[in-house]
Amino acid sequence: MLRSRQLRPPSRRPAGLDYPSFTLSLALASALCAGCSNEPDAALDFSGPTAGWSAYGATHGGGRHSAANQITPANVANLEVAWEYKTGDMFREGDFATSFQNTPTLVGETLYVCSPRNSLIALNAETGQEKWVFDAEIASEGIYIQTCRGVGHWQESAPVAGSPCQQRVFMGTLDARLLALDAETGKLCDDFGEAGTVDLTEDIGDTYPGEYGVTSAPTIIGDRVVTGTLVLDNIRTDAPGGVVRAYDPRSGEKLWAWDPVPPGTKPTVDEDGNERYARGTTNAWSTLAADPDLGLVYVPTGNTSPDYYGGHRNGSDYYSSSVVALDAETGAVRWHFQTVHHDIWDYDVPSQPALFEWPGPDGPVPALAQATKLGHIFFLDRRSGEPLFPVEERPVPQGAAAGEYLSPTQPFPTRPAPIHPTEFSSDDAYGFTFLDRQSCRNAMAGMRSEGIFTPASVEGSVHFPGMVGGSNWGSLSIDPVRGILIANSTRVATWVKLTPRDEYTRLEAAGELEPGQNYEPSYGTPYVASRSFLESMFGAPCNKPPWGVLTAIDLASGDLRWEIPLGSTRSMAPWPLWFDIGVPNQGGSINTGSGLTFIAATTDNAIRAFDTATGEELWEDQLPAGGQATPMTYRLRKDSKQFLVIAAGGHGLLGTTIGDSVVAYALP
Repeated sequence: MLRSRQLRPPSRRPAGLDYPSFTLSLALASALCAGCSNEPDAALDFSGPTAGWSAYGATHGGGRHSAANQITPANVANLEVAWEYKTGDMFREGDFATSFQNTPTLVGETLYVCSPRNSLIALNAETGQEKWVFDAEIASEGIYIQTCRGVGHWQESAPVAGSPCQQRVFMGTLDARLLALDAETGKLCDDFGEAGTVDLTEDIGDTYPGEYGVTSAPTIIGDRVVTGTLVLDNIRTDAPGGVVRAYDPRSGEKLWAWDPVPPGTKPTVDEDGNERYARGTTNAWSTLAADPDLGLVYVPTGNTSPDYYGGHRNGSDYYSSSVVALDAETGAVRWHFQTVHHDIWDYDVPSQPALFEWPGPDGPVPALAQATKLGHIFFLDRRSGEPLFPVEERPVPQGAAAGEYLSPTQPFPTRPAPIHPTEFSSDDAYGFTFLDRQSCRNAMAGMRSEGIFTPASVEGSVHFPGMVGGSNWGSLSIDPVRGILIANSTRVATWVKLTPRDEYTRLEAAGELEPGQNYEPSYGTPYVASRSFLESMFGAPCNKPPWGVLTAIDLASGDLRWEIPLGSTRSMAPWPLWFDIGVPNQGGSINTGSGLTFIAATTDNAIRAFDTATGEELWEDQLPAGGQATPMTYRLRKDSKQFLVIAAGGHGLLGTTIGDSVVAYALP
């Protein structure tokens, strides 16, 4: 429903300042500046380009680059909070918490923000003043991943003045609906589906509460609204299927559906003879990319559930952990490239593909860069899926759990080189003291640790990269002017253990399960999985820092340009134990025409600016909560400032500060 709310000015309190003192300082500044000119600051350059941010990844190509250049390496240190808006949507209780991972979308002079529990908010992009709010009123039972990363926008090619819904904002919901709203009023578009809503559970079959929904932005290509869905990992082998569907943006009619089953698979038919989407297939929970010129939609896929055992799959994971190119008109598969064979490590393709023009030796090639949780980045020809640099099949550890099978080899890109280390053993255990170093070695004792692709096991296995990456949903950013790709990554080891189901049942009945341990049911398999971060007695990662890294790669050669630790231990240790050694991060980077890279993402609640060419840090500010989101930037008009906007609401699973702020920065 549309919740009526009086327009209100945004909060303008910079993070970390006491509000009464800040109000007093504003009054003092006003008094001292009596008679000052209201003309724009002469030091600002208003001659540069204007620039928007029309989709989650700046465009549906996902490059996260803006031509805006008013904020420069020379003046970025002067950035200050221009406005702050609070959504009112924040929650933490036990394992359930909101994670404000949104990147706003700019349409005209309006920002569209979706909150973690699917309120859609329209803000004045210059002032942060609220225009309207729509509350999707989700059924939130069982939903522990409470987030909305973005929305999609579509407009009529020949709009009719005065008619509603000539511009539409599309939002997927946590309870599996696709909504179409009038961009001007925030009211549902009655002609779309049933009163503005399409039910994404149609033909899916039964779902558990919280098991099936949408967390990422729909992708728009022509007159198609395309969306995948999130399906919770490690619940059961017959989980809801990961179908990707395209809808007419006017009527909500389903135009096509891609059911990710192996080629030649017969349709699934229920007891009444009706076709249903196959169960237990890979899903596309992250953001898709699109190339209108080629008429292709690029789908990054996760691995087939459950994550750590696949003995039942029998080839059903043909499209798992892949980039799949679909025909935008028909949904037919044009090509697919698999980054992990028979993935039993939770090594999803978690991020939006980033499209760019590769400066090949024979001329430009339409390309995409795809990051994975392994820290692998594949450069592919986006017309065919062929690698632009050689990819080698290399032997990997064997010795699967009973009932499992493994691929003897896995694909490794030769360029760019992996941005995550591949080896970690107890000899490499790290600690601030001998005690926590030894606690890490004790924790690893008896576990399998054979480097990358060590399979899950009954004795426990060390996974490095771990389940959160490498790279994750924050994706990459690409500076096409300087020919540089920027990737942030996390380096935190995890462990996984498979407990035989009969043993688990015995332990549970005897009350002997390990206290505080997270057991994941994996129904339909012979095992119950447990997993966690590999941490010392002090709660620090057992592997050596940096635990978070920012990396720059040359687009033409695939060579490393620079690499630096990302973030400090400010949030992980008391002062004076604050070190810039790199920390875990979730979110992504953007870059601008002036040669700046902006990123928050880190667990220290900071947002930073770097020189894209050199990696030099030029600016940092503390956010009011965790900045586990990807920022965006824009400049509306020739006489307006460039704004940098970031959602600061924290991440429930990372344990960062929970909040509900949208913070905008600009030059004074």
